[in-house]
Amino acid sequence: MSENRTEYDVVIIGAGVTGCAAARELSRYDVRTLVIDRESDVCEGTSKANSAIMHAGFDAKPGTLKAKFNLRGNQMMKKLSEELDIPFIQNGALVVCRGESELPKLEELLRRGKQNGVEQLEILYKDKLAELEPNLADEVYAALYAPTSGIVCPFGMTIAFAENACDNGVEFRLSTAVTGISKEGGLFTVTTDKGCVKAKCVINCAGVYADRIHDMVCEHSFTIKARRGEYMLLDKNTGNTVKHTVFQLPSEMGKGVLVSPTVHGNLIVGPTAEDIDDKEDTATTREGVQKARTMSALSVKNIPYNQVITTFSGLRAVGDTEDFIIREDDKVKGFIDAAGIESPGLTSAPAIAEYLREIVGGVIELRENPRFNGKRKGVTLLTFMTFEERQKLIAEKPEYGRMICRCAQVSEGEIRDSIYRTLGATTMDGVKRRTGAGMGRCQGGFCSPYVMAMLAEKNGTGLGGVKKNG
Repeated sequence: MSENRTEYDVVIIGAGVTGCAAARELSRYDVRTLVIDRESDVCEGTSKANSAIMHAGFDAKPGTLKAKFNLRGNQMMKKLSEELDIPFIQNGALVVCRGESELPKLEELLRRGKQNGVEQLEILYKDKLAELEPNLADEVYAALYAPTSGIVCPFGMTIAFAENACDNGVEFRLSTAVTGISKEGGLFTVTTDKGCVKAKCVINCAGVYADRIHDMVCEHSFTIKARRGEYMLLDKNTGNTVKHTVFQLPSEMGKGVLVSPTVHGNLIVGPTAEDIDDKEDTATTREGVQKARTMSALSVKNIPYNQVITTFSGLRAVGDTEDFIIREDDKVKGFIDAAGIESPGLTSAPAIAEYLREIVGGVIELRENPRFNGKRKGVTLLTFMTFEERQKLIAEKPEYGRMICRCAQVSEGEIRDSIYRTLGATTMDGVKRRTGAGMGRCQGGFCSPYVMAMLAEKNGTGLGGVKKNG
C-alpha cells in the first residue's frame, strides 16, 4: 500500500461487497486502483448485516439489471467460492404460500423466474414439503422450490474480494472520508479528510450515502433511502430447524421475513423492513424483534427462540428507480454510479463488477495484468475442518490447539492469522468477522480480553487503544 501516491486510474469510493468485487475485477488489469472507505475495515456498512442469501433470481422483474445480475452472480458463485476460499452452501430455497388463494402469486414467481433464466424451479405441495421441511407451519399449502439458491458468509465474501484485490495491487485507504469531488482537465480530484487524490475514473459504491457522493460532482438524479431490517441470530444447535432458506411471498418492501440456516450452522430469522431518515441508525427495537418473531411463525413452526444469542439490524440502500443504478453519468464522463444496490445486491456483486469493468473500459484502456492471481486462501478455520485435519494442523502448529473463543471454538492460531494477513483485522469486530470469535453464546464475554491483547500487540497500542470498530 502506497500512502504517498496521489494519482490513480480508478478510485472506488466504498469498501462494501460491490466496491471490493469491483476492485478485484479491476485487479485483473494493469490499472492503478484505489479503494477509499471512511470506516476502519472493509464490510462495515450494508454488506456486513444482511440475510447472507445467494438468491436464485426468480423475484426480480424481467428485463431489469436486478434480474440480469442476480442470475449471473448466482451462476458465478460456485467457482468464486473455490477460487477465493469463501464458505458457500447451495441449500435451496422455498417460497411458501398459506392457502390455495395465494397460489397464483407463486405461479407468477415461477413464470418470472423462468423468464429470468432460473433453472429447476418447481411448485411443491404440502405432502412433499412435509418431507423436505417438517417444521414448516401447518397452514403452508405450497411452495416455490428454487434449488439453485444458496447461503454464504457476507463479510467473508467481501473480505475475500478485498484481500485478493490487494494482493493483486489494488490499494486501500481506510478510516478515510471523502469530503468533496471535482473534475478539471479530464481528471477528478477526490478530496478526503486525509488529503487529495486524482483519478481518471471514479466509481461510486457508497451504499446508503451514494446519492450524497453523486451530488458532490453531478446533478442530482436519484435519492437513496435507508431501509432498516432487524434480525435474530440463534445458537448453532438450532441450525437444523430448517435445511432450506424459507421465504414468504414478497411485498413492495422486500422478500419478507425469512428463516434460514447459515454457513456457520446457526439459524437466522429476519429481516423486518422500515424506511428511516437516519442513515446511521442500526439500532434494534423490541417492536422490530417481536415483529420478526411473529412474521416468521407464518412460515416455520418450532423455532426455539430461547436460543437467540444476539439481535442486529442492517440498512439496505434503496434507490427511487426500482432497479440498481449502475451507469456513467451523462454529463460528468468517467464518474460511474453503482447505487441502490439493495437485495439481491450480495448475489449480484460479482456480476455488477464485470459490468463496471466494461464501463471503465470505455473510459480508460484496460490491459491485462500479467501478474494477476485469482486464488486466495482465507483464514484457516477449524469449524470447517474434519477431526483428523484439526489434529494434523495442531500437531504442526500448536497455537491452533489453544482455544480463545470457547463458544465458537476459535483458536489463537485463527485469530493471529486474521490479524497478520493482507488487510488484516485491526479491531474487535474485524477479528469477529474473519474468525467468528465473539459470535458464540456468550458474545465475547470470555474471549474479548485475549483478542484485545493480540490486537494491542499488533497495533502497537495498549489495551486502551483497541477499538470495537470505527
